[in-house]
Amino acid sequence: MDAHELPADEKTLLAHELLNQEYKRLKLESRRTPMHELISTMLSHRTTHKDEETAFYTMLERFGDWEGVMNAPLEELADAIKTTRYPEQKAPQIQQTLRMIKEERGKINIDFLADMPVEEAMNWLTKLPGVGLKTATLLLLFNFKKPVMPVDTHVFRISQRVGLIGAKVTANKAHDLLLKMLPSEPVELYNFHIHMLRHGQRICTFYSPKCEKCVLNGICNYYQDVREKGIDKAA
Repeated sequence: MDAHELPADEKTLLAHELLNQEYKRLKLESRRTPMHELISTMLSHRTTHKDEETAFYTMLERFGDWEGVMNAPLEELADAIKTTRYPEQKAPQIQQTLRMIKEERGKINIDFLADMPVEEAMNWLTKLPGVGLKTATLLLLFNFKKPVMPVDTHVFRISQRVGLIGAKVTANKAHDLLLKMLPSEPVELYNFHIHMLRHGQRICTFYSPKCEKCVLNGICNYYQDVREKGIDKAA
């Protein structure tokens, strides 16, 4: 059996090992406060990291704190985050989210999620406007070291190309499938996510992936079945 024909669970573990070797293992450390992570991830949808950060800090500079953001005139908030895509949609979602947190918890703070079971925390977060599985899993893994698997566009694209998940699997379903095939320790899930993200940005890009430089090409369905045979260049 060729390496790219391995069962998905074996291939996933091998991909994890190869990416660890290529990008080196990382410690799982929070990069931002929980509220910062939540709102920034909401802002990041279809937006570059640079533009997301510009929007976040412009918003806080203009309105001072979360209370100020929550009570800001909607048009002014949309203007403050205009470097993101769809600011007119994100602005009301952010305000609704802040109101829901304050109404339920008495203050705009989500540190309580640290003590909440994973499934309960996921359900609580995904009830917030504009918060889907990707945002919820990023927050729970990065800030609270919960055993969840965030699947962004890079993780999803590479997983399908390599053959860790099927071509018809949805991004939402991929969260569960990858989680079951990877070690359950949060630090392992974190490394897999970050390494896949970096690999997607540098090598396995959406257009013209650099397959010849890819450490996964020996196990990759796309490389073995399409690129190596020149099918992608066929007229």
